Amino acid sequence: MQIRCDELRVLEFADEEQLLDALPTQAREMHWPVVIVGAGACGLSAALHLKDVGVESLVLERDEVPAGSTALSSGFIPAAGTLAQKALGLEDTAEDFARDIQDKAHGLAAPHLVSAYTQAIPLAMDALSKKHGLNWEVLDHFLYPGHRQYRMHTLASRTGLGLMDQLQRACQDAEVCILTQSRVLELWVIQSTGRVGALAYQRPDKSMEHVRAGALLLACNGFGGNAQLLKEFIPQMQDSTYAGHAGNDGSAIVWGRLLGAQLADLTAFQGHGSWAQPQGVLVTWALMMQGGIQVNVLGQRFHNESLGYSEASLEVLAQPQGIAFNVFDGPLLTLARSFPDFVELERMGGVRRFESVQSLAEWIGCAGSSLANTLEGLTRSPGLVAPEDQKGHELERVFERGLTLPLFAIKVTGALFHTQGGLDIDARCRVLKPDRTALPNTFAGGGAARGVSGPAVWGYLSGNGLLSAMASAFIAAHAIKQDLSA
Repeated sequence: MQIRCDELRVLEFADEEQLLDALPTQAREMHWPVVIVGAGACGLSAALHLKDVGVESLVLERDEVPAGSTALSSGFIPAAGTLAQKALGLEDTAEDFARDIQDKAHGLAAPHLVSAYTQAIPLAMDALSKKHGLNWEVLDHFLYPGHRQYRMHTLASRTGLGLMDQLQRACQDAEVCILTQSRVLELWVIQSTGRVGALAYQRPDKSMEHVRAGALLLACNGFGGNAQLLKEFIPQMQDSTYAGHAGNDGSAIVWGRLLGAQLADLTAFQGHGSWAQPQGVLVTWALMMQGGIQVNVLGQRFHNESLGYSEASLEVLAQPQGIAFNVFDGPLLTLARSFPDFVELERMGGVRRFESVQSLAEWIGCAGSSLANTLEGLTRSPGLVAPEDQKGHELERVFERGLTLPLFAIKVTGALFHTQGGLDIDARCRVLKPDRTALPNTFAGGGAARGVSGPAVWGYLSGNGLLSAMASAFIAAHAIKQDLSA
């Protein structure tokens, strides 16, 4: 169930004394140095980093079990200059990573966040490894779109759910206090200072509990699950499949508006052009990057698959029936089977095998000659001319080889995964007002804050979502520590 926007409130009190008087007696002594709203990758990582610097936090999570968008993702985190990279002899720098982010975003990603995140992410990853036992591996057998170096980090599970399991295990070992089934509905603000002094949250029995806070970190994710906000900011995706977490209801956006905060990049989002139908499973884009193709119901390619899976969502949705077919061969099948989500899709019957081009064409419902021409075109000289009925899409892509029989195919659609805009923040993750001054004790990270993808779907570089979550968690934790110590 979503929290309705009209359920969220900001209560204002003249001063701290008035706020304390309004609290229930038992809540007046319930004070936490930091309260974190949201137990996704950002919230849990921030709690761990706060522990590392000696600051206690309370994590409030609306769901029964922490999961969020992270559990639905691949769990792959891009980082440059980590110990895991160095162990493989990979040379990479924050500057190169930042350049890749800006190249993908056409230079429109927030420069202060690009710089802050690319510098913080290796520190965050190494700290989670050394202090909390998260053993990172680097995917070094293919490059994700837009990355110049192998910098995608994963755990042995190679799933977002596995990442969340490890973060929860680390929090349990570190004795982080996580209170689930706690839906934050009210922020209590002291007018004289502008500080958030307390929060009120609803428990499963509908009772309200209160907690005082020294600092607030909003890590409650994006607004992909809020139809009203999608219609307002990303109307082109309002009727598409939403493959993200239902709890992404835009709470941070609502809080921001109520607090008078600045919002930024709300038109940006992470889509994906490879959501298996009807199984509802994410298909790894490694298939496309290593030589697979997407064709429509006419058996024709319609975009350059190597540009990125996010913008591919719109390309797929623009095709007849809003569907496409991922086509690949045996060597690529072997690669795909190294990803657990793909193995599960195969078990569900979502991967079809064809011994001839004609049999694949019959399954797609297109002319065999059309599909044959598409496949033959892969090994021609680069610079394919887009057919007129494909509206001039640029198809130029160099293929090292063609696809060989038997062929394999998956029916897919384009989907919305995660919004990339949110509360505007500075390089310390402090929430900003329109005049660029910061709210005194309110921080935001992950999907609650603006990301580093610029203003549009094409600006999303693979892994930007978890980069923002993990880097902002580290930055916010240290900024909060500094502020509390001042």
